[in-house]
Amino acid sequence: MAQVKVYIWTSCPYCLRACSLLDDKNVSYEKIILDGKNSELSALRQKTGHRTVPQIFINEEFIGGYDDLAALESSGNLDKMLGNS
Repeated sequence: MAQVKVYIWTSCPYCLRACSLLDDKNVSYEKIILDGKNSELSALRQKTGHRTVPQIFINEEFIGGYDDLAALESSGNLDKMLGNS
C-alpha cells in the first residue's frame, strides 16, 4: 500500500476536494493541517516550489495539488501510483 500525505488548510476548497477524492477511493492517507503553521508551510514551499495547498505526496514523491491528483485519477495513473492496479 502506498504512503500518501496531504498537506492542507482546513478552509481550502481544493484541499477538501483532494481529501474527498481519496476518501471516495478508500485510500488511507495522512492529513497534515497547516493552519497557523507558517514555518512548516514555508519549509514545504521551499521543498516543492509549489506555493498553494493542497500539497500531495505519494510514497514521498510530490505529485502536486488537487488538479494534479484529479488528472492522475482521470488518466488511470492514480491507481498505478497507489499500487491498486
